[in-house]
Amino acid sequence: MNRHDRLAALLEMVVAREHVQVEDVVTALSVSPATVRRDLDSLAAQQLVVRTRGGASVPPSSGDLPLRYKTARQSAEKARIARAAANMVQPGEVVGMNGGTTTTEVARELAVHPVLRENGQTSVTVVTNAVNIAAELAVRTHLRVVMTGGVVRAMSYELTGPLADLLLGQVTVDTLFLGINGLTVAEGACAHDEGEASIAAALAGRAGRVVVVADSTKLGRRAFARIVTADRIDEVVTDDGADPGVVSDLEAAGLTVTCV
Repeated sequence: MNRHDRLAALLEMVVAREHVQVEDVVTALSVSPATVRRDLDSLAAQQLVVRTRGGASVPPSSGDLPLRYKTARQSAEKARIARAAANMVQPGEVVGMNGGTTTTEVARELAVHPVLRENGQTSVTVVTNAVNIAAELAVRTHLRVVMTGGVVRAMSYELTGPLADLLLGQVTVDTLFLGINGLTVAEGACAHDEGEASIAAALAGRAGRVVVVADSTKLGRRAFARIVTADRIDEVVTDDGADPGVVSDLEAAGLTVTCV
């Protein structure tokens, strides 16, 4: 396990348990106590954890992992999901995307999709509140990028806040690829942060089709803030590791589920 993966795993442990001791991490990650202490000090210097006597805890305002520590998680699954999602897009469409690692992968697939690239200038318009997605797509001449307004959230690079309403009330979206933190039939699609959920909900309200793109670890889980109810979702694209029972529940609720 390289240092980046180790820090991501350590941070995920802290967020999941809210507090860890050095001994817990030594056992879980099979590393030395000195390495754990150095890693915790590094995360504390980035204000991602709070060092405590013999361990670390989550900061009071933290409920999620920073995007840069999520990129390696379920990477193969996210790549398959992204390819399947990009194949849904036709030249001339307006595509919406909120932030997240899976939607970022979808954006990268749109950037290199042969059908869209061959179609010529401004083949697809992308509306997003994610600064990192906009930055990656801005250099692609066959894509027109439109950003919402707002204030950047450091954890996810997403623009949040009421300024987004000024734009979103004036546009329509053919397909929204919606990144989530949790999806159940009872609670619908959810996010950890209420500001991100609000902007994602506004994007969904302007979309003709809402497609959830999420790896199988997100299905059957709840998160703090609802984005949309399940009946507002048209399709789910996930990986083939999805729990068959959860998939059956979603399909029974009227959602089309594609496992790749």
